Amino acid sequence: MKFYTVRDLRTHPREVWEKLSEVHEVIITNNGKPSALMIEIDDESFEDMLASVRQSVAMRAVNKLRLASIRSGKAEITSEEIDAEISQVRKEKRK
Repeated sequence: MKFYTVRDLRTHPREVWEKLSEVHEVIITNNGKPSALMIEIDDESFEDMLASVRQSVAMRAVNKLRLASIRSGKAEITSEEIDAEISQVRKEKRK
């Protein structure tokens, strides 16, 4: 996988795009840390790729919540706690 800085993207965009078409994935860094992933797509795979990326992001969010739950000691939630949470959200939506 190839890494480019934000500055590289700004000053040498052609090089970044050419490398993307060659290796299909490019990481963009900002201050030395990964900040974006560029993935080569085409018109035919756009919707599928977008759905896959969104699903992956959602799965990461769920896993992060699970890990936080385990770390806080509340790994198991009772039915009553679930019902209370649902009721609270519904009350807030009605307002």
